Amino acid sequence: MAKILVLYYSRHGATAEMAQLVARGVEKEKGMQAVLRTVPEVSTVCEATIDTIPEQGAPYVSTDDLAQCSGLLLGSPTRFGNMAAAMKYFIDSTSANWMAGHLAGKPAGLFTSASSLHGGHEATLLSMMIPLLHHGMLLVGTPYSETELISTTTGGTPYGPSHLAGKDSNLAISADEKSLCQAIGQRVAHIARQLDRND
Repeated sequence: MAKILVLYYSRHGATAEMAQLVARGVEKEKGMQAVLRTVPEVSTVCEATIDTIPEQGAPYVSTDDLAQCSGLLLGSPTRFGNMAAAMKYFIDSTSANWMAGHLAGKPAGLFTSASSLHGGHEATLLSMMIPLLHHGMLLVGTPYSETELISTTTGGTPYGPSHLAGKDSNLAISADEKSLCQAIGQRVAHIARQLDRND
């Protein structure tokens, strides 16, 4: 089975829940397997180290996961209209993958969670696109044929799914947001499968 990497960072759990939904969408596509991975926290203490295996959730990502995937779905909470530092820190470590062209020509999708409706959902997704373009990835958005994109009163963007988490990060993922998460997962998996057939 071809592997689609669902890579996320989550502080309060919403982005992790979105990642599970995205993975479910990936596995709706025949012959495709979702591989869930996360990134460790970034510490402000230079001497701090973190266990190699997280206490809960998905295992930590390695650069081998990037090399072996057929597509990538990248998720991060919104931090002032940008991806979280932990995700950026990992991406900054992928120069060897970039030089080897491991991600070039593979499809990628994005998802995010933000505290407020106008808290930078789309800016965060755009910030996450930039390094993927440098890697030569083929960006996959959410088309308006996904009708929830028009009707949603919570999250959702044409750049990728988003979630309105609320001021205290305690709002449940809405039905529209769930549907859009699964849709981007299946869409990236479908394109990856088509590209694999043409190799």
